[in-house]
Amino acid sequence: MSRIYERVALIGLGLIASSMAHAMRRAGVAGEITGFARSAETRDVAREIGLCDRVCDSAVEAVSGADLVVLCVPVGAMGAVAAEIAPALKPGATLSDVGSVKRAVIDAVAPHLPEGVHFVPAHPLAGTEHSGPRSGFAELFDNRWCLIVPQEGSDRAAVARLEGFWQALGAHTDEMDADHHDLVLAVTSHAPHLIAYTMVGVADDLRRVTDSEVIKYSAAGFRDFTRIAASDPTMWRDVFLNNKEATLEILGRFTEELFALQRAIRIGDGDHLHAYFTRTRAIRRSIIEAGQDTDAPDFGRARQG
Repeated sequence: MSRIYERVALIGLGLIASSMAHAMRRAGVAGEITGFARSAETRDVAREIGLCDRVCDSAVEAVSGADLVVLCVPVGAMGAVAAEIAPALKPGATLSDVGSVKRAVIDAVAPHLPEGVHFVPAHPLAGTEHSGPRSGFAELFDNRWCLIVPQEGSDRAAVARLEGFWQALGAHTDEMDADHHDLVLAVTSHAPHLIAYTMVGVADDLRRVTDSEVIKYSAAGFRDFTRIAASDPTMWRDVFLNNKEATLEILGRFTEELFALQRAIRIGDGDHLHAYFTRTRAIRRSIIEAGQDTDAPDFGRARQG
């Protein structure tokens, strides 16, 4: 495949950025990949494994001359990073991100950008519970969705170029409004993560069940909760603080559904429980049929090979 960008800069070198680097090399879409991470230890690891063509000691150095700059830092840090790198951004360059929240990121980043820089937010719907530069792999985005979130007046050529880039990395792409994105992700990602963190916390609080018993007798359901709850705490803290309204709306609806199930269990309403579980099982099957997961016990997230 031909190059889409001559130079791509990755700011933050965790799971998503490192997977992007591997996927870019596989597809041959970038002439040079530069990278930067705040932690010197992370930069050293990235250099050791040859993650980027150049791992820089400052964000400004990494973005200088880049045609595409991707912010791969927690959403709460994106505004400060944008302010830092803005003077060094190349005219005509595209700035994007991989954040799980879009409205707050747009509000934090856009005011810092100079004229002539195209800001095209994006969100690849892919991940594992692992983090750091060693955790990435080229197949992470294969057959997953990357949501592109253009703003009013976005340069359509820049948007199309970024969509082609993500497609080359293996993803399907779709465009979505920022506020709608945040509501959809509150349903599909943010609330489920909060529930998983809570369930693991509840198990920890139940002192009648020892740690060894929780670990020894973990069934599939609890294992899946612990996998989700192992995700990066800084990233998820920032997600909830920056998508507060949508997450609280979905949690309110979840609580109403939970109360209804609680009542059905209390009064022995088996018909209600059976009908509810039948409907929700159909949703799970539709996810598999859509190719966004598998029926394997690890939900298809284990790296193959």
